[in-house]
Amino acid sequence: MQLHWHRQDLRGTDNRSLAAAADAAAADGTDLLSLFVFDDSVLEHAGSPRVAYLVAALAELREWYRDRGGDLLIRHGDPESVVVDVATTVAADRVVWNKNYSGVARDRDTAVRQALDDADIARESFHDAICHEPGSITTNDGDPYSVFTYFGRKWHDRDKDDPYPAPTADELVDGDALGVDAGEIPTLADLGFDEPEADLPEAGMAAARDRLEAFCDDGIYRYDSDRDYPTRESTSRLSADLTHGTIGIRTVYWATEDIKADATGDQREEIEEFQSQLAWRAFYTHVLWFNPEVVDENYKEYENPIEWEDDPEHLQAWKDGETGYPIVDAGMRQLRAEGYMHNRVRMIVASFLTKDLLIDWREGYHWFREKLVDHNTANNNGGWQWAASTGTDSQPYFRIFNPMTQGERYDPDGEYITKYVPELNGVDPDIIHSWHDISSLQRRNAAPAYPAPIVDHSERRDEALAMFEAARGEE
Repeated sequence: MQLHWHRQDLRGTDNRSLAAAADAAAADGTDLLSLFVFDDSVLEHAGSPRVAYLVAALAELREWYRDRGGDLLIRHGDPESVVVDVATTVAADRVVWNKNYSGVARDRDTAVRQALDDADIARESFHDAICHEPGSITTNDGDPYSVFTYFGRKWHDRDKDDPYPAPTADELVDGDALGVDAGEIPTLADLGFDEPEADLPEAGMAAARDRLEAFCDDGIYRYDSDRDYPTRESTSRLSADLTHGTIGIRTVYWATEDIKADATGDQREEIEEFQSQLAWRAFYTHVLWFNPEVVDENYKEYENPIEWEDDPEHLQAWKDGETGYPIVDAGMRQLRAEGYMHNRVRMIVASFLTKDLLIDWREGYHWFREKLVDHNTANNNGGWQWAASTGTDSQPYFRIFNPMTQGERYDPDGEYITKYVPELNGVDPDIIHSWHDISSLQRRNAAPAYPAPIVDHSERRDEALAMFEAARGEE
C-alpha cells in the first residue's frame, strides 16, 4: 500500500510524488490511497480567501479520485501523528509527498519523517513545485544566487521534466475497501474562518486548465507588451493555481513551449517573458530555501536598523484604500474585492507603503498573506523585500515609485482606478492623475467623497532617502 499525502499539490495530474506512488503500487501489485491533513500550524498563517479556495479545490480533487475508484481521506490535526496513524491503519508500506520550502513546512516535514521512521514506515519526499530544485542552479563556486539575472539565464537553459502521468483506476483504492472513514471536508466555520469578503476565482484542476488554455490562446502573445497595464487582461491569472498546486508547473511550462514552437519572432519574445516569470517564482523559492529567516528578517543587511515609522492611522488608510492616491487605493480595494491584485499595482502599493508611508514591509507582507488567494511565502516575501529595498534587488535603495506617474502611465484613462474607486467615476483622467497637485476646492468639486492625499510624495521621498542613508551609516 502506497499512501500519498497531498499538501500544496491539489491535483491528480502532473504530480511527481503521486506519480511515483502510482508507479510503486503498480510494480508491487498493491494500491494507492491519498490523504490531506488540515494542519493548524499552517492554518494559523492563512487567511479566509486561501482557505476558501483550498476547501473548494479539495472538493474537486476528492471527486476526481472517486470518479476513478479511489478516494481522498480528509483529516484535521497534527500531521506528525495523523499521517502515522493513517499509514498504520491502512497498513501502508510507504508514505510519499511533495516538498514545501518554507521554514514552517520544513519543520513539519522533519517531524513527520522522524515519526514515520519511529513507526518503521518507509517514506519519500519529492521535488515538484518548481522546475529545478533548490541547490541545482548555483554560481560557478556552488553558491546560491542572490540576484535574479544570472539565475534566470541558467533556468532558461536547463532541461525541464515532462508532466507526470496521473495514476490509473487500477492503482487506486477507496477508504471503504480498507474499512477507513474518508472523513468530511470541513467548512470555513469548522476551521475557524469567516467567509471571505472577496469574490474568488473558481478553484480546482478544471478551472486551472481553462485559465491556462485561455491565456495560451490570447494573452501570452502580448504578455511582455501589456502585462504592466491592469486593464489589458494579458496576465495568466494562474498564480492561485500554482500556489495551491491545482496545476503543475511542468504543465504550464510545456504548454508555453508548445505554442512557442509555432510562434513568430515577436511572439516568441512575449512568450519567453512569461516563462521568465516562472523563473522568478523559482528564484524566490531558492532564496527562501537557503534563507528561511527572510520571512521575518531583511535579506539585505544594513549597517544600522531601518527606522520605520509606526503609524496605525496611515497603515489603516493604506489597507482600506483611502490614501488619496488613486492607483494605490484601486489596488488595495481590488485586493479586498477579489483576493488578488495586478502585479504592477502590487509593486506600486508596496513602494507606497514602504517609501511614502515609511512603514515596515512586514506589515504589508502580513496583510497580503491574509488577503491574497494566491499568497505564496517565497513570492510574496520576495516581492515585498524587493519593493522595500531590503531584498535581492540589485538596484539601490533610492528606487522609489511615484504613484501618480505610475497611475498615469499604466492606467491613462483611469479605467482600472474607477472600477475599484467608484468615488472617481466620471472624473476627468487628468484630474485623477493630478489629484495630489490640485487644490482642495478642485478636489471637492470633482469627487467630494474621495480623500485628499494623506502624505506629500515629494516630501516623503526625501524622508525615505534620509531613512535609508541613515541605515547605511551615511549620516
